[in-house]
Parts: sequence; structure tokens; C-alpha cells
Amino acid sequence: MLSSTGTWVALVTLSLVVRETRGGYGMSMFAAQSSPPDPCNDEHGNPRRCIPDFVNAAFGKDVRVTSTCGTPASRYCVVTEKEEERSRDCHTCDAEEPKKAHPPAYLTDLNNPHNLTCWQSETYVQYPQNVTLTLSLGKTFEVTYVSLQFCSPRPESMVIYKSMDYGKTWVPFQFYSTQCKKMFNRQSKAVITKQNEQEAICTDSHTDMHPLTGGLIAFSTLDGRPSAHDFDNSPVLQDWVTATDIKVTFSRLHTFGDENEDDSELARDSYFYAVSDLQVGGRCKCNGHASKCVKDREGNLVCECKHNTAGPECDRCKPFHYDRPWQRATAREANECVACHCNLHARRCRFNMELYKLSGRRSGGVCLNCRHNTAGRHCHYCKEGYYRDMSKAISHRKACKACDCHPVGAAGKTCNQTTGQCPCKDGVTGLTCNRCAKGYQQSRSPIAPCIKIPVASPTTSYSSSEEPTDCDTHCKASKGKMKINMKKYCKKHYALQVHVLKGDKAGEWWKFTINVISVYKQGGQRIRRGDQLLWVRAKDVACRCPKIKPGRKYLLLGSDEDDSRGQSGVVADKGSLLIPWKDLWARRLRKFQQRDKRGKC
Repeated sequence: MLSSTGTWVALVTLSLVVRETRGGYGMSMFAAQSSPPDPCNDEHGNPRRCIPDFVNAAFGKDVRVTSTCGTPASRYCVVTEKEEERSRDCHTCDAEEPKKAHPPAYLTDLNNPHNLTCWQSETYVQYPQNVTLTLSLGKTFEVTYVSLQFCSPRPESMVIYKSMDYGKTWVPFQFYSTQCKKMFNRQSKAVITKQNEQEAICTDSHTDMHPLTGGLIAFSTLDGRPSAHDFDNSPVLQDWVTATDIKVTFSRLHTFGDENEDDSELARDSYFYAVSDLQVGGRCKCNGHASKCVKDREGNLVCECKHNTAGPECDRCKPFHYDRPWQRATAREANECVACHCNLHARRCRFNMELYKLSGRRSGGVCLNCRHNTAGRHCHYCKEGYYRDMSKAISHRKACKACDCHPVGAAGKTCNQTTGQCPCKDGVTGLTCNRCAKGYQQSRSPIAPCIKIPVASPTTSYSSSEEPTDCDTHCKASKGKMKINMKKYCKKHYALQVHVLKGDKAGEWWKFTINVISVYKQGGQRIRRGDQLLWVRAKDVACRCPKIKPGRKYLLLGSDEDDSRGQSGVVADKGSLLIPWKDLWARRLRKFQQRDKRGKC
């Protein structure tokens, strides 16, 4: 049976667990969970805070102790009290005999109140020296309570410590003593305020009654802490309950004054510590992002993280989910980690707090090493030398096309990222700056590839004394020849697609530089593609038959002419057809060409 003091402490602990389950102290982090298919998502699939089950984290784990009886075998006596008289019952502790051994494994085995198994320290001549129990939880836990059920009298002085770094450093959780000032230099029953709620206090409440056996000490980590009702918003208390290891140090046992009696028969062999059950109640710490803990490949206990989190405690965002900072989940907000928005062009990103604040705390991810010729924080525009292909989505791997600016006609290699227009030199036009603009003609200079055509037209350059008196009569034979058919094709010696580049007066002739683009029919001169000269009589040019302007493309159908120019090139006269080029003619002329080869002309 427990004494009234032990019963009261047990009830406090039980009350705490019940209040946790009901959400008391603001500790909804310890609330009981329903069991949907995935506790970390609601019925609509939206993320929500989830927590592992409340467990005894000490169960079945090894406890390291600094003293255990039985090696060698030793005698010990248990003092009992009947009808206000004390007596003792003596036994032997022997580690070699299972029924007489009291190993540390009994601290964390399955506790059966009808068949208690107790760990027991060595027996001391006088009251025992310091004895320590050290328990590694194997992972970070959020600890709600630490309790010890004693087989011996409860200690007069003891300390419960915690470690947050697997035993490298220790901080006190709670002091127990009837002499707080003398033993630990602490004030007894200090008031806990918001300013000191992460500090251990010293109390003597565990010694209000002194059962010789069966006493309980239960320490609640949050009971009496001012911020416990708002745990979700208290980083101080979240840190306070966090532990990877628990250590209990027994400093002094109750001797009930027996040590003042010389050679007391009753006290002899009665000074030792014995504990039947060590419990550490809490939850695997997963910061609200996991509903259970599992063992990894190395056998270590880790959280089964959800909400795009990672780490043993789900304490960071998993790779590529850095669009907002990691946060602990709360009852109101799951605070899941969000993937960076990189339009499928990057595999890595980083978080930038400055950008996150500027965006109104909506997005802080910065994409790294954008691929597919993209650039920008979200890989959302094309890098220098490329422009957007608006026919494709920005997430398409070919959303950016090379500018392909002409090496001579363009003033640079960077084009407009929306239209793809390259920066052209004076007199040059085209998306890639690959042709001369209207009113300009090609030169041989890479600095100024296109020069302006002189204002004076070929007609005005012709001397008035040489102009035909009647252009209508002169050009009558060439009227109505703007249509192209097989008959006209057959009558002419050659049929060419030409680009007139420039023209110069040469006596009675005009000499035009042309670029022969396509040859559909050849005369006796065997005309080839490329730059050539086109000769037209000055009087034909003056009367505009044919009508010719530099910078334009034409279909030229003409006849071989034996003249005395003594110059190579193609000759056109008023009988030639010089018609502004239409792309649809290419197919028709190819058909004429095939028919001509079959002897249709």
C-alpha cells in the first residue's frame, strides 16, 4: 500500500496525464489522437499537426548505475514498522543467484505490483554515498514526467537531471531535499515565474510522510509553469521538456535518526537505495510533423516525418522545400515545408529571409543552378543570349530559344527576352539583323553592313536628253506581262529569283548587283546562284520597263542578248519580265521546270 504522501503524488501525476489528454495546460501537443488513415492529414487531405503516442520512454531500456549489490554477495536488512515498533527482516543479495539478484534491468522491466522486482545499491556502514542512475532514451523526447517507485525509504536528498545532447552536458530538472540550502544552495519551494520557468527548483514535499517502503516520487516537467497553458507558443518550455537522457542522483537516504545511535542494531545493514520502477513519460519529439517514431537502418529511433520535413526530430525541411522557413506545427497551423517554385528547371534551392520578408512572408526560396537556359530566382525568365518561346509554357525544357543574332548585322548577342529581336546596326533589320532595311543596300563593310541608297532614283539620274520622248510607245510591248504561266516560261531563256542589292549608272547602261537566290531555267550563259551583275539599258530604266528598285526580290524572266558590252552578267530589257516575288510562285515554277525537262516547252 502507498502512504498518503505517495498516493497524493501519484494522483498528481495521474491528474496531469488526464489533463494532458483533455488539452489542459494548453498542452494540446500531448492530446490523444484519433486514428485516421494518416493522422498528419485531415479528412480533406490537408496537412495538420500530428504527434506520436504518449509512452513510457524508459521501458525496457538499459540503465547505467554506479552501485549494485551482489558482487560479492552481501547481507541487507529491510526495516519494517508494526504497531509503532520497528523491526527488520534480513536477506542476502547475490548477483550469481537470479532469485537473490537485484540488477539494474529491474528498474525498467514490466512492473508488477504483486511481484515487485527491485534494483538495489550496495549496503553501507552508515548512510549511503552518492548513487547515480543514468538512462539514455535513444532519441530526443518531450518529457512530461519522471517517476520512481521505491522499495527502500525515499531519499532525503536527490536530484533529477536531463541532457539534451546525449549525455555530454547535464542540467538539473528538479532538486529534492529537506535541507535545500545546505545540500544544493537552493531556496526551498521557490516561486516559479515567467522569468525562471526554465529553472529547477528545490522542494521537500516528497518527505511530508516517511514510508519505509513503497514510496513514490513523481516529477512533472510542466506542473506550475506559467506558460504551460500556451505551450505551442512557448519556445522556453518546449526546450525545457526536451531531453535525450535522464539522470537521477541519490545524495542522502532517510535514516530516521538511527545514525546518531552508536552501533544501532536496527540500522546495521539497512542503508541502501532500492527502486522497483523508473518511468519517463513523454512523446518522441517530432515537432508536430510525425505521428510515430520508427527505427532507421542503423537501429536508431527517428521520427517518420511528414509535411515535407526531415531530420531525427523533423526539425528541418527536406531538400528543395525551402520556400518558407521551417516551423514547429501548432494546433492552428501545420506549418508544412513548401517546395521552391523553379518551373521544373532546378533541383536545388536555398532560403533567403530578406526575400521572404519582402514577399509578405509568402515565399523565400531561391532556385540554384537553373537549367534549360533559364535564369532568375524562380528560373522564370531566359538567361542572356536567349528569349522566350511564347508557344511553350515557361516550365517546358525548350521554353527559351537562342537569340542567334547575325554576327555582322547585330550590334550585340543579347536579344529582347520577350520578342527575340536582336539589336541591329544602322540600316539593318530582321529578327536576327540579317538583312538591310528599306532604303538601304548591302555594303562590304562589317562595321556598316548596310548603307543608305542615294536619294536620286535611277529615273532621275538618266539624262533628259537621252530619255525616250514617248515612254508609253517605248514600253508598249511589255504591257500586261505581270502574270506568269507555262507559255511565258517557255518563251524566255532564263527564269530566276533574284534579290536586287544596288544599282549604278554606267553610260548607256545601269549596272545592278543582284543575288541569284534560285535558278528555275538557265540560258546559254549557264547562270549560277550567288552575286552577279544585271544589265539594263538606261532608257528602259528611265521609262520603268522593267520597273526595278534595289532592296527588293523579283522573279526575272528574260532572253539572252548578244551585245557589245564586253561584260559578264545577265541582261534584262523592256521585253523581260521583272515581277515582285511571291513565295507561292516557287512551287509553280518547279512544276514548269519539270515539264520543261520532259520537253513540254
